[in-house]
Amino acid sequence: MLMSSAAQAYGIGLSSFPLAAKTRMVSAEATGIVSHGAGAGIQARYTQNLNVGTTLDLGVGLSSGERSKRIFAGMDYELFPDYERQPRASIKATIANANEFGQTHNIFTIAPTFSKGFSFWGREGFPYLAVPYGVSLNSDRNTYVTTLDLAVGANAPMKFIEGYEKLIGNIEITAGLKNSFTAIFMGVSYPIN
Repeated sequence: MLMSSAAQAYGIGLSSFPLAAKTRMVSAEATGIVSHGAGAGIQARYTQNLNVGTTLDLGVGLSSGERSKRIFAGMDYELFPDYERQPRASIKATIANANEFGQTHNIFTIAPTFSKGFSFWGREGFPYLAVPYGVSLNSDRNTYVTTLDLAVGANAPMKFIEGYEKLIGNIEITAGLKNSFTAIFMGVSYPIN
């Protein structure tokens, strides 16, 4: 799917999860890039709800394969809340610096995101769909490409594991549509308030 060394954002994270005001979370995520330049890795993410409708996240990651390291920051701004039959709609902007295929990329991404809370067998979950569109600037070659992805995921409290009710689990599959890669992200988040 990827014929160049272009890049994208490394997951949507907890941006679409309904965090209480001023909530802070730390996350550990396993990453698996399954297309060109494949490799497994880990990343850590800090997420904070700044106010009603605005969430900030910061992260760092390391991987095997051709996408070895990255640092990123993002902000999600809610346009419409999840209310009755209306899904939550937001826009997430992300900036990242990544080492990919031995070159430095600065990546700017905008991701319209739609999510909706549901009850699955008596447990709440928050599936989402995002369409990250971005620009990847190759600092070593002074070139750029545009990227496009489709991200599908879900966040849910892990209340089914006794003693770990505060944890929030997430899973995401990102399909690289243009100058990007296909990946799987899985993580666990813990509140630090």
